[in-house]
Amino acid sequence: MIDSLFSTTASVTELTFGQAMLTLLLSFALGAMISITYMKTQSVYTQNFALTMIVLPTIVAIIILLIGSNIARAFSLAGAFSIIRFRSAPGDPKDIAFVLFTMASGLACGVGAYGYAVLFTILLCLLMFLLKAVKFGSKSSAQKLLKVTIPENLSYEEAFAEVFNIYNVQYELKKVRTTELGSLYELVYAVTLEPSLNQKELLDAIRCRNGNLDISLTMAPTGAEA
Repeated sequence: MIDSLFSTTASVTELTFGQAMLTLLLSFALGAMISITYMKTQSVYTQNFALTMIVLPTIVAIIILLIGSNIARAFSLAGAFSIIRFRSAPGDPKDIAFVLFTMASGLACGVGAYGYAVLFTILLCLLMFLLKAVKFGSKSSAQKLLKVTIPENLSYEEAFAEVFNIYNVQYELKKVRTTELGSLYELVYAVTLEPSLNQKELLDAIRCRNGNLDISLTMAPTGAEA
């Protein structure tokens, strides 16, 4: 029985109703498992994406069932899908990994490798939880963008060097531009902040230096600035 679960049934030319229902139900269950794993390991997500991951393995499994071993049908479906244009912007790399994860699960169900589909899905879900638990790849310090507006009579080269040294902030001046017809300067810094740093105290110290002009601390990674 165990050997039969881990054997591929794609070579069977006649698709039975029972086999089709098993494929659909199993792919739906695995999609739900992957979606729950995504929601538990991702701090920010959308409901639409979570719902999509539930149905995506089933859709892929249906496509594989329809194709079967018919090469002409495979080329016809490939031509039909080639006219689809995806207009969504590329998302988070982790989201892309989960999309591939769900597609692989549906593909395994579609070809009849039910045992491998369950095994690989469980192992990868456990791996996602493990990586989340150990905080793999996370940084102890946060990299952010700091935009500061200063008056034209303030030298921008070392205007806030003393403040940054006091609060142990690693910084790099990325861009300088003039505003308000040249009466003001806008400085863009790439800063690295320690987790224990009181960001409000840092911003208050900068406000004392720039005359309480505009200050912006962006929570996005520094690579977001062009």
